[in-house]
Amino acid sequence: MAIRNIVKEGDRVLTKKCRPVEKFDDKLAELIEDMYETMDNGGGVGLAAPQVGILRRVFVIDIGEGRLEFVNPQITKTSGTQETSEGCLSCPGEFGITKRPMYVTAVAQNRHGDQFTINAEGFLAKAICHEYDHLDGILFKEHVIRMLEPDEIK
Repeated sequence: MAIRNIVKEGDRVLTKKCRPVEKFDDKLAELIEDMYETMDNGGGVGLAAPQVGILRRVFVIDIGEGRLEFVNPQITKTSGTQETSEGCLSCPGEFGITKRPMYVTAVAQNRHGDQFTINAEGFLAKAICHEYDHLDGILFKEHVIRMLEPDEIK
């Protein structure tokens, strides 16, 4: 496992749409493990492959309830809304209030190609939407209602 460099806002890789994963092999497993380690090292709760320069449809999340890996995810249903603060490891020190779905259903695969469905709400739903957006070249700032001032950031 290795800590990878996190791509920062302004790098064109963050604006590109990612390609699906076709090979479920040791290289994919290594990428996922590296992403967990990089996310943990950066103090984040999620990380998408383009944030480490890899244009593949993969992201990882750990909001403190266990690690989740999403390969070739699709969001199949959303409902409700929530307005909460949001930041991104690719935009260090910047936070904003975003409007996201309160509930999300997603279908994805794990590193072995096994498909699963997850129903998420609240913080996990927001994290899934945030990381999913990265796979389509969208940063959280495109959902910001207003950016937070430094004295508002806790």
